Amino acid sequence: QVQLVESGGGSVQAGGSLRVSCAASGMTWCMGWFRQAPDKEREGVAGIDGDGSTWYAEAVKGRFTISRDTAKRTLSLQMNSLRPEDTAMYYCAAGGDCRRRDFRTWGQGTQVTVYS
Repeated sequence: QVQLVESGGGSVQAGGSLRVSCAASGMTWCMGWFRQAPDKEREGVAGIDGDGSTWYAEAVKGRFTISRDTAKRTLSLQMNSLRPEDTAMYYCAAGGDCRRRDFRTWGQGTQVTVYS
């Protein structure tokens, strides 16, 4: 089973940028980023398939960019123009039912905090 380890979270002022990365023991066709804020349900942020096709949550379109490097076995999320409402634990996910975005494997998460 694929193992995922996130890194790159931190604290940043609103309007700033952060890049979170996920080191994978292996790459799967579909991979994605999810987030969960305190007292809220987990939500999908962005995903990318092996052919490079991507999807984004409406709340992050135009601000976040997902990418994958198969050779380095890395999934990344570049986050620009961050807002306080982007504060959450960010999780990397891989495998599972790609069409339904029902991922099978999850990382431990990395905290992103955006302060105003």
